[in-house]
Amino acid sequence: MFTGIIEELGEITAVERTPDAARITVRGPLAVQGTKHGDSIAVSGVCLTVVDQGHDWFTADVMAETLEVSTLGDLLGELVDATGRPVNLERAALVGDRLGGHIVQGHVDGTAVVLAVTPGEAWRVLRFSLSPDLARLVTRKGSIAVDGVSLTVSAVSDADAAAQWFEVSLIPETLAATTLGLREVGDRVNVETDIVARHVERMLALSASTHDHHSEQRSNA
Repeated sequence: MFTGIIEELGEITAVERTPDAARITVRGPLAVQGTKHGDSIAVSGVCLTVVDQGHDWFTADVMAETLEVSTLGDLLGELVDATGRPVNLERAALVGDRLGGHIVQGHVDGTAVVLAVTPGEAWRVLRFSLSPDLARLVTRKGSIAVDGVSLTVSAVSDADAAAQWFEVSLIPETLAATTLGLREVGDRVNVETDIVARHVERMLALSASTHDHHSEQRSNA
């Protein structure tokens, strides 16, 4: 479990590729402090398990499903050199810590693309695309994790818009302390929607299914 408050900007230093998986090594002096084999670290919002580590680095395996739904899948691209890529790092939350962001699982729902970057005097507004299956889980003033960063949604597209999107407003601290300050139009990011919204969606779907089943039984009686 994570909070979405990024602790450190790390750097990918090595990638070992296989046909359907990858093993990455990340430099993160702070991230490995107090970390041991088997612990979880969120890498740009993706929960990974430490399989090896040194004084300022750790190694983790990235499985096929994770590669498919997150930007870590870019590591397998033949034309992409991931070495040197900055990543957001957060160690798993300790019981008793302040929850500065929101509950983040590190289970990425999918990716989004930066549609626009609008600068302000002391902030920057980023607009991201939103796939139809995730659009119903994102609401204005709700929480969302983008590349593992806990953010508040500042605006969303109309429900009947042909292309769905959402916006976040980033303060200078977020721009400086995370990879979001480097994002440009066309970049892809990892997105994790609010766990509460996901549970509500599931409950409503099951409720509707049960209602339809009972209606069908009554009509056949």
